[in-house]
Amino acid sequence: MSGPMYPKDKIIVAVAPVRHTGSYRPEGFHNPVSPDEIAEETVRCWNEGASIVHLHARDEHGNQTPRLDLFSRTLDSIKAQTDLIVNGSTGGVADLSIEERCISLDDPRVEIASLNMGSVNFGESVYINTVADIRFWAQRMRDRNVVPELEVFNPSMITTSLTLRDEGVLTDPLHFNFCLGFPNSISSDARNLFFLTDLLPEGTEWGLVNEGMTDLSLVACALGLGARVLRVGFEDGVYLRNGEIARSNADLVRNLVSLIRIAGKEVASPAEARRLLMLPQLQTMDVSL
Repeated sequence: MSGPMYPKDKIIVAVAPVRHTGSYRPEGFHNPVSPDEIAEETVRCWNEGASIVHLHARDEHGNQTPRLDLFSRTLDSIKAQTDLIVNGSTGGVADLSIEERCISLDDPRVEIASLNMGSVNFGESVYINTVADIRFWAQRMRDRNVVPELEVFNPSMITTSLTLRDEGVLTDPLHFNFCLGFPNSISSDARNLFFLTDLLPEGTEWGLVNEGMTDLSLVACALGLGARVLRVGFEDGVYLRNGEIARSNADLVRNLVSLIRIAGKEVASPAEARRLLMLPQLQTMDVSL
């Protein structure tokens, strides 16, 4: 197999706006946790060039919850003001059942959803995603007409993805998302990114999550290697650059958009992102940018 080793002209910017409970938070940092706060931050990110928002179902304290009403309330406000693509999470380290972890799929405005392609060490614990669980979530996504974003934390998860495609559990085109930098998992090293992209089938679209990111160096590498989707946001890191804390998620998006344009690339609109990712077309409002 030989992965895509060339840059794209249109880059999709994603944002994950909420810092996980228990993650490092510098002094003075404000994490948006209520539906209104999350929506307000997300709309600002859309104004700066984001096309996708990645969201977990969370309660008013920022903890993951199986309450669909809170998740849907957040989407009510976001979709009333933007044409953003909603990426609903089926992940996160929590004491939720496999049914509860995919509650976001029950909101019909979710177009993409994270599908973790295996278990991995997270810090001192294990993030458990069995193959049986993956099949369950993949079928639920198919039932809801949601496109899976395949989260890869180590190379074997690419093998699992291709095996499940051959079984018919997943269908082409596959959309991979490399997740680097999680403690005791694969490190955020450019050499790992080279290796992972080389394992992909030719022409496969892929993106990057850089957990704990302190600057855009790995993102810049992904941009040069042909990533289609680049993600920033408080979930992944709170720094604009080494030592400089972002005041908002919109600052992080603006910083990434600047990098993309300096590299001579264009930022995809939500409508363009839907076409590039071959998403099922939803009935979206007409929003003038």
